Amino acid sequence: MSERTLGSRKLIKATLALTLMGLLGGCVSTTPTMGGSSGNTVTGAASGANAEGTNSSLEKCDAPLGTMSVFEDQSDDWWYTYRNYYPNLGSTLPVLRTMIQQSNCFVVVERGRTMSAVNTERELMNSGELREGSNFGKGQLVAADYTMQPSIQFSEKTGGMGGLLGGWVGAVAGGARSNEAATTLLLIDNRSGVQVSSSVGNAKNWDFSLFGGAWFGLFAGAGGFSDTPEGKVITAAFADSYNHMVNSLRNYKAQNVEGGLGKGGKLTVN
Repeated sequence: MSERTLGSRKLIKATLALTLMGLLGGCVSTTPTMGGSSGNTVTGAASGANAEGTNSSLEKCDAPLGTMSVFEDQSDDWWYTYRNYYPNLGSTLPVLRTMIQQSNCFVVVERGRTMSAVNTERELMNSGELREGSNFGKGQLVAADYTMQPSIQFSEKTGGMGGLLGGWVGAVAGGARSNEAATTLLLIDNRSGVQVSSSVGNAKNWDFSLFGGAWFGLFAGAGGFSDTPEGKVITAAFADSYNHMVNSLRNYKAQNVEGGLGKGGKLTVN
């Protein structure tokens, strides 16, 4: 083994020794990294066009590009796998909708389960139970120009570093695992059914625990995208996907087919 390789391993061991000594109280998870950037995940809040506590790495728009609903296909294969591996995580919709509103690139409209509560108010109005002037008449709902569909390609944990380092440092580092996720977002024009945009993003972080123990144990009772390392890395991957999509849409150019869309196309069949 070369002196350069030995020197590199000694440096890694020394650095990890100092780092891991601070982890003796339990599990620690590093901040997820969106793609290759220095960003992390989705934080803060949104109210109308205003946002608070937003991740500085999230792309922003000066004005919305249209209205949008977000559709999570829970009948798709990715959802089944996701729910089996991460039963403590819920729907991806709340964090995605927060991210979209914070960016000010789209106005989000409700098309999910909350529509039942919206419709209940209209039923009460029609029954005559609401006060006069409640103004729940027809023609007030806002149309969704676009639908965004999220999916997770993979979200997995990789091996530790113990074998590489050896000794007591390696024993502790054996509990170091990386969480990696890749996600896709599709943007569909609701009037034509045409796919306007698609994007893929990814993220990664590290979890540490003593001697390769149950490194998600600290978070077992907390759950949610903001409390678990796997939830944070999935959120960061979606943010990375969304950033790519927004950057692409800034230079959007409609696709044209000679003769018009849906009129036979150029690939004729004899």
